[in-house]
Amino acid sequence: MLRPVDIVVLLKLSLEVGRRPPYIQIGKALHLYPSEVYTSIKRARASHLVHGLAKEDRLNRTALIEFLLHGIRYAFPAQLGTMTRGVPTSYAAAPLNRLINPDGDPPPVWPYAEGSVRGFGFAPLHKNVPQAALEDGKLYELLALVDALRDGRARERELAGRELTERLSSALDAKGES
Repeated sequence: MLRPVDIVVLLKLSLEVGRRPPYIQIGKALHLYPSEVYTSIKRARASHLVHGLAKEDRLNRTALIEFLLHGIRYAFPAQLGTMTRGVPTSYAAAPLNRLINPDGDPPPVWPYAEGSVRGFGFAPLHKNVPQAALEDGKLYELLALVDALRDGRARERELAGRELTERLSSALDAKGES
């Protein structure tokens, strides 16, 4: 059974070119132990979101896109909290913050002591997401788009789905993966 951290690992894998990096490298980038990355990829393989060992654990981009568009909000629904300091996510972060005008409500943020924005707490898929996202802008954008799919209004989900599909599909075309 998938866990929320598996989505974080899969999104990181979607940014990689060529062979899957070693578990230790992925773990370092996501602030996870290599054993957590190994177990995560093993669960993703069982869920057919990663091709098997024969295909070197390549990401199944088509299946990942389908799961994110149609299942993420049911499998890992958003958990909203109280006002806190943190890192903007969903429609309050790039790229959606350029497409959606704020409505005056406090933005959704991943709680993070070193965050610069005050808003409503939005539980990330894993506790280390804010730190990993701030270190990798492309990963940050993917995670924010996934959060918009998890809890956004219809327009936000539509825009997020379009952006996410474009980003993951363009990588698919460039790498010749499925």
